[in-house]
Amino acid sequence: MEGNRLRHMVVFSLHHGPDAAETETFLADGQRLLSAIPTVEHFEVLRQISPKCDYDYGFSMEFADRAAYEAYNADPDHVAFVEERWKKEVARFQEIDFSDIRVTG
Repeated sequence: MEGNRLRHMVVFSLHHGPDAAETETFLADGQRLLSAIPTVEHFEVLRQISPKCDYDYGFSMEFADRAAYEAYNADPDHVAFVEERWKKEVARFQEIDFSDIRVTG
């Protein structure tokens, strides 16, 4: 990442089992709805595979800057997804946001 870019990631587990049709629907709907928000770049749906972490899935996306991230948070489609799907179907989660560090030497 360069400049003021921001990478937003969330790892989560669902109330549904990994083979449940509801899981596939949730992940597909998340990708379709959230990646369509204008400020979202490089949206990915990820499966967590490390035995060191007990979350099951991840969403990762990038934003041009903090203002683009804030616009995403306030976007009606994001707010609706959180209220109508996330709060009902996600059992637990952890969010993390990264910006680039220029390391010298």
